[in-house]
Amino acid sequence: MTVKTTEKCGCPVSRRKLLAAGAAGLFAGLAGEQLSTQLAFASPGYGGDVFVLLSLRGGFDGLSAVVPAGDAGYYAARPGIAVPKRQLIGGDAYFGLNPALAPLLPYWKAGTLGAVQAVGQPAPNRSHFSAMEELERAAPGTSIRTGWLDRMMGGLGATGAFDAVSVGSAMPARVLAGPAPDLGLSAVDEFVLSGEDKNRPMAATIAALYAGAPPALAATTAMTTSALATTARLKATGYTPADGAAYPDTDLGRALKDVARLIKADVGLMSACVDSGDWDMHENLGTAAPGKRMYDHLAALASALAAFARDLGPGGLGRVTLVTISEFGRRVGQNGSGGLDHGYGNAMLMLGGGVRGGKVHGKWPGLAADRLVDGDLAVTTDYRAVIGEILRARCGVSDVAAVFPGVHPSTLGVVKAR
Repeated sequence: MTVKTTEKCGCPVSRRKLLAAGAAGLFAGLAGEQLSTQLAFASPGYGGDVFVLLSLRGGFDGLSAVVPAGDAGYYAARPGIAVPKRQLIGGDAYFGLNPALAPLLPYWKAGTLGAVQAVGQPAPNRSHFSAMEELERAAPGTSIRTGWLDRMMGGLGATGAFDAVSVGSAMPARVLAGPAPDLGLSAVDEFVLSGEDKNRPMAATIAALYAGAPPALAATTAMTTSALATTARLKATGYTPADGAAYPDTDLGRALKDVARLIKADVGLMSACVDSGDWDMHENLGTAAPGKRMYDHLAALASALAAFARDLGPGGLGRVTLVTISEFGRRVGQNGSGGLDHGYGNAMLMLGGGVRGGKVHGKWPGLAADRLVDGDLAVTTDYRAVIGEILRARCGVSDVAAVFPGVHPSTLGVVKAR
């Protein structure tokens, strides 16, 4: 069951399952005086990283971000939009980063930002809807219908309202689909119950109604009121990013700021999902210069991630691993509109204190015509294997196959073991 909540302005926001029994998600962000003071923190015993999943929706072009400058096929296929070698930053003898990612260069040099190239799903799928569904279900060839992050949280014994949180205006519906509890909020400071005011204490009334209910019902209500009390405490405390971190005034910047806020408030966060959209660039992708579409999108992404890392500081970043995923990459060759159509192989970015960064991981297949898959970058590493390695090494997931059926964690060494 899903329900709709509203912002203070009364405008509808994204709807999704908020807590284990679904209906409990009706109550969010109310005054703590009306609610239980027993706060629901993390499930007992969790000592792994906070795993942050950043979905780049629309089909991210990994070749524009992590540029294979050592492959002549890249420049031959993109005569109008390839990033010139002289403009590349970071990287290594073969790859370089788009100059728009300059805010992240200090983390690349420090070894806390890395990348994986030629990564993707087991089979090509160029439909946004079905590719994203498969990406988040992550169990092709099976009848499993839960999301892989829900399976991860279930395996870790998640029981708290703040164990898994989806933050932002576009909340992923499938990756957290399933029985494990999770909380969805558009923003910490703006999440309220529609119709609630001092003369209509609806949450307090329902809490009283369920006070003597059977455990199966009372537990859900207690979890809800605890989450509300926690949110109220955060709102009352306010938040100022640390070390002068300046988040961009974008959906992504605001969402990552709230994730950092939850991490530092010790509400028990184990995993967070954030979205970044508008990567579907069929036309006018542009050159690597300010004012051009891809450059500006990458610059905004980099600014938000750099602010997040700076806000957390070395200590906070040491217990966080953030990864990016996208439903598919883009074609190797540009089209007649100066853009890129739907493709296959892609790049993933990884940010965190446990990341083996400053390098591009993965087996490069090459961009020669006979090395492509119907004109697309081939996939040499399953994205699930990369995430599986991270979950095992950084989050304490011992049974990766229970999260990703039939998949073994990669041996790329993308992260250090905790």
